[in-house]
Amino acid sequence: MDAAVFDRHPDYVAVILVAEGLRNGPTDADSERELADAEAHLRARGLARAVDAPQIAAWRAAFGAFGAKPSRYPCSAEALAARVLKGDALPRVNRLVDHYNAVSVRHLVPVGGEDLDRLEGPLRLTVADGSERFDAAEGLDHPEAGEIVWRDDLGVTCRRWNWRQGTRTRLTEASARAFFVFDRLGGLDMAELDAATVAMTAVLRRSPGCRMERVVLAR
Repeated sequence: MDAAVFDRHPDYVAVILVAEGLRNGPTDADSERELADAEAHLRARGLARAVDAPQIAAWRAAFGAFGAKPSRYPCSAEALAARVLKGDALPRVNRLVDHYNAVSVRHLVPVGGEDLDRLEGPLRLTVADGSERFDAAEGLDHPEAGEIVWRDDLGVTCRRWNWRQGTRTRLTEASARAFFVFDRLGGLDMAELDAATVAMTAVLRRSPGCRMERVVLAR
């Protein structure tokens, strides 16, 4: 972790679940049900807009602080929640992605999952200088200088903190080792963060022989 991130955001906490022995695959009845339940749960909260939730407002302020216009670059939880509140369905991708998206929407916490076997060197959260490589769906890209990013030795794995994951480490149906990042700023109770990680832990343990480690990053 770059100390500069905690200097700017002393209330930031990340929980990382590292799991091995996973069995992923295409969307199934279970992940479909979890997504539908999360959509219904969010709509029942009565939010007119995702930003009306205090935890989403906190992410908007954080993104604005490093120069990312929040209306153009919403955090991942806001992007998913806004889609649901407009009446659209969440994307159906694969079982692991479906489940962490459902957890994200239910708890309004940014969650990302990536393939551990595609990670090169240690994962860290840092302030970009703009020279780092980012493998976007559209091709090679680079972060803006001053952006907060997740990265490894090869480059950025997720731009603008939790706005957009790269293609190099994305989860596929064949992924058997993965890590899941839960990001927390002020506005989200620690109990809600814990509930989100517990929910995802229960999903991962459905894979027979799954081995898991939980890492907490905080100031």
